[in-house]
Amino acid sequence: MASTPELPMSIPEPSSLAGKVEVVISEVLSSVRQPSAWELLELLEQKIGWMSRWEVEPILEKAKDDQSLSRAARNYFLSLLLSGDLKAALIGERAPKKEIVSSIDSLVHQSRAYRGSKEFQEMVSFMAKFRDYAPFNNMLVHIQNPSCGYFATETDWKKKFERGLKEDARPMLILAPMHPVMLVYDLDQTEGPELPKELGKFARFEGEWRSEVLALTVQNAAVHDRIRVEFKHLSSTNAGFATSRSSGEWKMRIAIHDVLDEPSRYGVVCHELAHIYLGHLGSDKDHWWSSRSNLNHRTVEIEAEAVAFIVTTRLGLKGSSASYVSSHMKDGALPDSVSLDQIAKVAGRIEGMSKQDLGPRRERRPADSARNR
Repeated sequence: MASTPELPMSIPEPSSLAGKVEVVISEVLSSVRQPSAWELLELLEQKIGWMSRWEVEPILEKAKDDQSLSRAARNYFLSLLLSGDLKAALIGERAPKKEIVSSIDSLVHQSRAYRGSKEFQEMVSFMAKFRDYAPFNNMLVHIQNPSCGYFATETDWKKKFERGLKEDARPMLILAPMHPVMLVYDLDQTEGPELPKELGKFARFEGEWRSEVLALTVQNAAVHDRIRVEFKHLSSTNAGFATSRSSGEWKMRIAIHDVLDEPSRYGVVCHELAHIYLGHLGSDKDHWWSSRSNLNHRTVEIEAEAVAFIVTTRLGLKGSSASYVSSHMKDGALPDSVSLDQIAKVAGRIEGMSKQDLGPRRERRPADSARNR
């Protein structure tokens, strides 16, 4: 995890209004939160008063260029300014609608109930047996197989899971203490006793379905936001993933497991699009979405699945969101770093993508850019 970002030491005296605003913003960053513009203003008003609004924009303008801050912090401030979110919040953008808050409460309630189930305990027990590999080795495995869900050595598969290697099993290489390399294998390269049932039911959504919903969403992602969505074979424990593209015509790329049926594909597409639009992968150069890349893993997964839960529920689908979110909620509590406002906005954005052809974006004119600055 990146070091905790801090605002510059040369801040005004805390007795001044600007100084108080900078202190609150510094505290927000120190807690590894990246709230929406509306949530940031709400927090400032609670701690300082409504006059804090006068100082926010000039402080963020200065902070976005401050090299003493982390890149993630600077990009976060820049996205608040250029995306228009701050201006909208300053002129009175409303809080998340009650039905959105109610939906999140429902998801949290279902997740807490699931945490006490036998299925959850079996899944956690299975996952706990995996060796805690170093981050660098996890990265090496991801490079060799981006869709890999679980991996272990041949010995560990046999000893801990009573699973043996398939005849044509393909190994992956990682570094190991006292040895130059070690061979590890993806779950799909093994066979043996049945796995916990919940691992086979992940990312499943079902209900009345119209194929044009998925087709239009994928089309709008490609044409309107230049996000490429592919359906391909992935690991059996990986429903999909999103990754950034720094070159070519695509800004981002999403891969979805092609074994899933269409309703389930749509649910996973919603989850991966949510990661992008929530800013978890950072913003793009045109700032078509936020930059919130310094959040922890639990926060980003809860936010993305909450979006998928809201969108699919409103469409009439029932899925596995509660079981998924429960595995990321410590003690069954929703982290303070989760942004309900961002979830609400992104859910509305993705829902809109399934209803009409948005077409290509209008190229921003120089005058538009100047107004946004």
